[in-house]
Amino acid sequence: MRSRQHSPRQTVRDPGRQPGRSPEQHSLPLPVPVHGAVPPPGHRPPEDHVPELQQALLAWFDAHARPLPWRRHYTPYEVWISEVMLQQTQMERGVSYFVRWMERFPDLPALAAASEEEVLHAWEGLGYYSRARNLLAAARTVMREHGGVFPSEPEAIRALPGIGPYTAAAVASIAFQLPVPCIDANVERVIARVFDVDSPVRSGPAAARIAALARRLLPEGEARRHNQAMMELGALVCGKKPRCGQCPLARHCAALHLGIVHERPVPGKKAEITPIEVVTGVLRHHGRIFVQKRLPHGAWGGLWEFPGGRVESGETPEQAVVREFAEETGFAVRVSAPLGLIRHGYTTYRVRLHCFALELLAPDGAQPPRPPVLTAASAWRWLERGELESLAMPAAHRKLADSLTVAQGPLLTAP
Repeated sequence: MRSRQHSPRQTVRDPGRQPGRSPEQHSLPLPVPVHGAVPPPGHRPPEDHVPELQQALLAWFDAHARPLPWRRHYTPYEVWISEVMLQQTQMERGVSYFVRWMERFPDLPALAAASEEEVLHAWEGLGYYSRARNLLAAARTVMREHGGVFPSEPEAIRALPGIGPYTAAAVASIAFQLPVPCIDANVERVIARVFDVDSPVRSGPAAARIAALARRLLPEGEARRHNQAMMELGALVCGKKPRCGQCPLARHCAALHLGIVHERPVPGKKAEITPIEVVTGVLRHHGRIFVQKRLPHGAWGGLWEFPGGRVESGETPEQAVVREFAEETGFAVRVSAPLGLIRHGYTTYRVRLHCFALELLAPDGAQPPRPPVLTAASAWRWLERGELESLAMPAAHRKLADSLTVAQGPLLTAP
């Protein structure tokens, strides 16, 4: 099950209903403060009025859904790519990446024929790079084992690399109209408020109740519209700052009736954020910069980077980068200049990356110098600054690489 920043999972009906409408035309008024929301008269408990609730939700969706590019044809390939992209990704960012992706890999055969490097480069900036590698592996599996036809049954979809229960349900219901509910953070929030789920939604009993309610709410023959409507409502109306005055389910909402909307869903335990001090070095020799390719496993497996690592207890960042370079490449280097500090946040980490310009301690006249002895990478290159743009890199290293193209300092005048 996914968790998305600002509940970015915002889905829509067929754009053919009102062609040409832009996302801006579907914008909603400013949020109504929870404390200013007045429960409508005549509360109708949701358990006793499921058909009425279903109809109200679908009518709202038809009026307020926003057109998105993967909604034009509902092809399994496009639905699948969009679902994977929107994990941990805001909607606007996901749309722009989706459009570029489809220009580069318009269908399953195109993706399956691509190299891992091409796929990682197209994915750069979305993070969680195992998703990109799994997309490539799944595309090749479909071509090899399913004759190039995306499977329709949830079990077969679930068996593809990198596809979990939520994604399998989303593709099965939205692309193939199969009667399976989708449960993401948006749906959890809607059900927790409408049915007053009074324990953390990810806990066993609450998760089981939400799953049962999601199945009960699914109207026959309307899986595509209903699942999108539930997620759309959670994204646009029933968000962290709910717009109760515009909610089509307000008459049925138990949390609104009880005045506890702001208390639902019940939050679970927050993950602790771990600060990390890290160093990296840009080694330049005869106009070229050294980069290495990470080993295939791990969060950033297969990406290119400037060598470096964590600052150990008792050492300065300058000492750490010299040590890390020696351990990872065998090169003896010295710091020629600081290049600044890059801060980058991940789900449970806050990284401070200390960046330095480096030079070989005893450079010889060879171009390039002797080959490195790699201990934490599978490949290496000496590249000109402009060539760095073609590499897939972790976000913090991409920030550093981008800064080198405009830097005016010791790095550009180093040996």
